[in-house]
Amino acid sequence: MADEETLQAQTSEEPAAVAPKAKEEPKVPEPKKPLEKMTAKELREYGLELGDIMGVHSMNKEELLTAIKEALGISDESGSKLFAKEIAKVKVQIKELKSGRVTARESGDKKQVEMLRKRIGRLKKKTRRLAAAG
Repeated sequence: MADEETLQAQTSEEPAAVAPKAKEEPKVPEPKKPLEKMTAKELREYGLELGDIMGVHSMNKEELLTAIKEALGISDESGSKLFAKEIAKVKVQIKELKSGRVTARESGDKKQVEMLRKRIGRLKKKTRRLAAAG
């Protein structure tokens, strides 16, 4: 009978030993809307809620997005930075063409102004397409 009591005591203790208390992971608050749709102010508030991110007030939107995604463990292979370098190059070309257009207007060359206007329009469309693709 004593053997049965010890056996029951051992079996009642085993489930507690087998199932140790699981570490409670800190509760990560869900964002109210997709991260890319949030404003910089909302991203700062969300970054503060997470608590893992330092210096949220000195970051811009892109930096906040990358820091929050890193803290949440989200890999971001696609994004607005995918074609950022190409977009920047096209914008430099647009600025050059705009300055050329101003000089053409001053000289009174309407044909040159029209040509530059169309080129600028095409390049602007290109930047929009690149931004939408990336």
